Amino acid sequence: MRAARWTTVAIMALAAPQVAAAQAPSQAALDRLAETLGYRFTMVDNGPACPAGIDGCFLSTITLTLPETLPADVPTKGFSLYFSFVNRLPLVESDIFAHRLINGDLQQLTLKPGATLRPGARHEIRLWGIGSNFSKAFGMPNAYLVADGLKPRVIAATHVAIDPETGLETLPFVAPMTDEARLAVKSDTDRTRWLTAERAFDVQAGRLAPEAKGVVILPKPAKAVQGRGKPADLGRGVALTLDGVERSAVAPALAALGAKEGGALPLTIRIDPAVAARPESYILDAGASGIVIAAHDAAGASHALRSLAQQAAFEKGRLTPLHIEDAPEYGFRGLHIDLGRNFHSRDEILKLVEAMATYKLNKLHLHLADDEGWRIEIPALPELAGIGSKRCHDLSEQTCLLPQLGAGPDGAGSVNGYLAAADYVAIVKAAAARQIEVIPSIDMPGHSRAAIRAMEARHARLAAAGRKAEADQYRLTDPADTTEYRSIQNYSDNTLNVCLPATYRFIDTVVDALAAMHKQAGVPLRTFHLGADETAGAWVKSPACRAMIAENGGDAGKLTPRFIERVTASLVARGLRTGGWSDGMGHTETANMPKQPGLVQTNIWGVLDAGAIREAHDQMNRGWDAVLSIPDLGYFDMPYAPHPDEGSYDWASRGVDPYQVYGFMPDNLPANAATIRNRHAEGKPIEDKPVLQPGRRVAGLQAQLWSETIRTDAKVDYMLFPRLLALAERAWAPAPWTPAYQAGASYEWGDKRVDAAKLKAGWQDFAGRVAAQFPMLEATGIAYRVAPPGARITNGKLEANSMFPGTAIEYRVGTGGWTSYAGPVAVNGPAEVRSRSADGKRASRTVRVEPRR
Repeated sequence: MRAARWTTVAIMALAAPQVAAAQAPSQAALDRLAETLGYRFTMVDNGPACPAGIDGCFLSTITLTLPETLPADVPTKGFSLYFSFVNRLPLVESDIFAHRLINGDLQQLTLKPGATLRPGARHEIRLWGIGSNFSKAFGMPNAYLVADGLKPRVIAATHVAIDPETGLETLPFVAPMTDEARLAVKSDTDRTRWLTAERAFDVQAGRLAPEAKGVVILPKPAKAVQGRGKPADLGRGVALTLDGVERSAVAPALAALGAKEGGALPLTIRIDPAVAARPESYILDAGASGIVIAAHDAAGASHALRSLAQQAAFEKGRLTPLHIEDAPEYGFRGLHIDLGRNFHSRDEILKLVEAMATYKLNKLHLHLADDEGWRIEIPALPELAGIGSKRCHDLSEQTCLLPQLGAGPDGAGSVNGYLAAADYVAIVKAAAARQIEVIPSIDMPGHSRAAIRAMEARHARLAAAGRKAEADQYRLTDPADTTEYRSIQNYSDNTLNVCLPATYRFIDTVVDALAAMHKQAGVPLRTFHLGADETAGAWVKSPACRAMIAENGGDAGKLTPRFIERVTASLVARGLRTGGWSDGMGHTETANMPKQPGLVQTNIWGVLDAGAIREAHDQMNRGWDAVLSIPDLGYFDMPYAPHPDEGSYDWASRGVDPYQVYGFMPDNLPANAATIRNRHAEGKPIEDKPVLQPGRRVAGLQAQLWSETIRTDAKVDYMLFPRLLALAERAWAPAPWTPAYQAGASYEWGDKRVDAAKLKAGWQDFAGRVAAQFPMLEATGIAYRVAPPGARITNGKLEANSMFPGTAIEYRVGTGGWTSYAGPVAVNGPAEVRSRSADGKRASRTVRVEPRR
């Protein structure tokens, strides 16, 4: 049973002086109050005794402390405090505030009748949430004050800050989480423990890797042999010869190589499928007399150049003679970026496109719309970007969406924004130049609130102008629908009505606009991802749906699969393949879906021990292209480790570290129970049901970055790297520790059929190659995660180790300065330790080490 979350909000009641009644409330007074109001958010207990009528609760607190002096004209009429709280919140306890859910995670506190705002008052508001808060990241920023006739103001104490040492966002208003007994787990059956410095030391001690020597290419080539003889000196420049490939098709990879053209070292690139037989394959030979690349296609030629560039950078431009034969294990090697929840910039996406090419990923899945934001310009429907891309305090939502996820009231900041058509075209062009397919995703019919509210604003504008027929053209809801529901994210109005012609007109318009952008980029749109997951169960009382519900035996739950089938047929008629998330796709009827192979892509996103195998095997057995997007493998918004300072959502996993990603076995999903524990840190077998039919195999792997708690581009880098390198390795190269799949076989934790020696040796080789990549990542502007060291103090000596070899470690005792760690060192009392990036410019988070008793 999950422990309940308990949030306590301490709010100071402000009592305006007697003279306040004689003065009109002023903007300056509200501004001053917002500037000086104390605000503290505290995670109290993930497993308290719940109030009557509430199951699975947790408790948190916010403490509001009012200043000792209040302006005489402090506003009280219409006074409210708005804040974001992402869990369900059935009970709020406060002596002076009443609570109301606005929608989603946006909450409102108003003064109770007779309550006053008193100078210096301190009040605790207790928030009884459903679920758990295992991370400080659940404390959402930018709580704000509102009063009648005044502009809303963010409470200054709830602003985020940037740590100058790590470069990452911090939440100064969130109290430290230090009580492991009350905060680390929700029930006695949960075996999760925080990954402290001491525990990290023990884990890493069994995996320590040497620094890389020889071939450092990542992902690991199928065959790479270094020879003897004089090096290939790229410092002399290259004399380029192209045979069967246009320069534009390999230009970005040539630029990454960095060798001056018109030089002395021959570099020949030819397309020769007879030699390199598999798609994207290549053979490379490099020596003092020149470099020859034979590739199956332009992608293979680019991959060869990327491998060459990595090795040349490691060897400072003087390349030991090298022979490589290489081809990918899987054809689909993807990265999914969520722009919907919080926006991320065109420049960040372009930087990631280049990184994808470096590590041979070939599918960029852009999540362009969700409940919290619409992030792509659709010229025919300007409200989508004009209103749907911005969150502010407009409860009517005629100018912006509600400020979910701590966006604040002003509509400012990097979490707001969208890709103009020209931005999207530039991304598609850049990706195509690197043989990467861009897959646009507009989630539907659920997760569609941004689109719905934008189209409601459009409807209101046109209806007010007397243009009702035009207003109704793209209205996505039935105004007569009285259905009440709540989505997973607690919205009451986030689902398109699948019974309205306007819904399908809207989809056609959006798909046409995206196709036009791809055409402008010179790259046809090939795949459209319609989401299709987490539909909340709307339409039951929609008059527009009566006929469709009746046609489906009175079961409104069948409307979502009928919607998916209809949209899929429309996409196929346009020459497109359809993509969707596995929970929604799995409810369709196979007979109603395309029979031709390659037309249906399904992203398997069930948790490994709770649905992944069932969904993956079922949908592979249907003949669909199943892409493993399993949280245990590739949800990179999950924390790196179970620790409250590794801020992110953790509903699917308490820790997805590079070792876990590297060790994943795509071709035998049940075998992963031998190496991956469940969310409660229990090692349990996973049932292999249904079994996988002979001849079926996953199409590939995809990393996901959902952005609810990821507000900055720096945090994008942190969450993706270096985990993305592990996924790139696993998507390109086989996992030789994998036992052959046997239908119906299950595996225990530590099962000997999984070759632990091969896994350890593979990890040690991989970890050394990752460390060699860090300077290259820094050169491209990627602020990868610097992992804190493991450390322990035994018999008065501090020992420390790292996940990746060669990582610089620093320590300090008391208030002293930081000292470089070179080996076990005597210390007197507790110490703090941290790691530094390869260039020395960034630090990991600091961790404390206590002497062992």
